Amino acid sequence: MNSLVWALLFVGIFGPGALAGTLAIAFRSIGFVGKLLGEALEEANAGPIEALVAAGAPWTSRMTFGYWPQVKPAFWSIALFRWDINVRESAVLGLVGAGGIGMTLDSALNLFQWNRVALILIAILAVVILAEIAVTQVRRRIL
Repeated sequence: MNSLVWALLFVGIFGPGALAGTLAIAFRSIGFVGKLLGEALEEANAGPIEALVAAGAPWTSRMTFGYWPQVKPAFWSIALFRWDINVRESAVLGLVGAGGIGMTLDSALNLFQWNRVALILIAILAVVILAEIAVTQVRRRIL
């Protein structure tokens, strides 16, 4: 389900605020990351896992030494990509009452405070640019 749908659901349950937005982003992210990580696990080479099973390795060793080295790049790519999306979505979710800077933006728009609207939009743009720079740096170091 889309984050906006989750946000509307949680705003209805918990009322407007940051809790509704956080839960909306969390529920959307868990499904997204889980699906893509599951696909990466399905595509993993069975050879190392079969060798560990044949050697009698416990489940934790199979995950740590069989699957993790194969899915680590995909996991970090997915996690960083989703974090980048979450930063961008957080501003939009506030427009439906799910807390954060989006609620501040919505109230400034409703009160026709154009200087404040411009400042909030510049702040959102700066945060998105900084998040993109951070993701790029982390991706360079990890991947």
